Amino acid sequence: MTAWPASLRSARPPHKPAGTAPQGLGATARKDDWWSSPLGVGFWLAVLVLYSVFSALLWQPLFGAPYEAGPYLSPFLLPFFRDLGLPFGVSPAIVTLWIPVGFRITCYYFRKAYYRAYLADPPACAVGEPTIHRGYRLETALPFILQNLHRLFLYLALVLLTIHWVEVIATYFHDGGFRVGLGSVILLVDTVLLTLYVSSCHSLRHIVGGKLDCFSCSRVNRTRHSAWRRLSGLNQRHMVYAWASLVSIVVADLYIHLLGLGVLSDPQIRF
Repeated sequence: MTAWPASLRSARPPHKPAGTAPQGLGATARKDDWWSSPLGVGFWLAVLVLYSVFSALLWQPLFGAPYEAGPYLSPFLLPFFRDLGLPFGVSPAIVTLWIPVGFRITCYYFRKAYYRAYLADPPACAVGEPTIHRGYRLETALPFILQNLHRLFLYLALVLLTIHWVEVIATYFHDGGFRVGLGSVILLVDTVLLTLYVSSCHSLRHIVGGKLDCFSCSRVNRTRHSAWRRLSGLNQRHMVYAWASLVSIVVADLYIHLLGLGVLSDPQIRF
């Protein structure tokens, strides 16, 4: 077995470059409201994430809110685990919630969002960071090296997305007939937005065509190039789909809980 050179064996992960911004948290020559964007992103991201945690852990034990109402199942829950008994009334959603959470935490856009909003890395362009960041070794050391699991979470998210589509389609064929309810429309919109978010993922785009050196060398490569171009178009709006799908899944989950509690009724048309 070939041994690595001593210079490589002893090499440590690189430190983050100091950059040209003034040193120290918030140090900057900018006169605009540079802090408003990270503050807004941090606030709304916290609201949506905290609701997701609340739904997975507290909706049922505190308010007795079911995760299923008529043909609708909360998008946080998979049908295989709906009857799984967990202590303290914890929702079975906790069993699979780690997949979409892991996918979003390691998502390239959301990394930017929470790095800036919560870690001030940096809080904005040309704005200084905390001096402790001088020891930051990028994503080559723990815990941030775990960001490299993003592609694994992508594969798992694709499986969940397929199951969501099956569940959504089933809501239109409840009780032996075709029906369109407000809940089925909300779930359809949510699933479409989730599909756009996953389809616009940087990693998926790279898998489809990012590694090809020659797009025209074969029919398969030309097909992959066509798919890569379409995904590249979606990728330009990745941030929009990331936020829209995060809002839509919260709205869908909240709607189903309120239906289950009898607070709302589900208007529908039957054919």
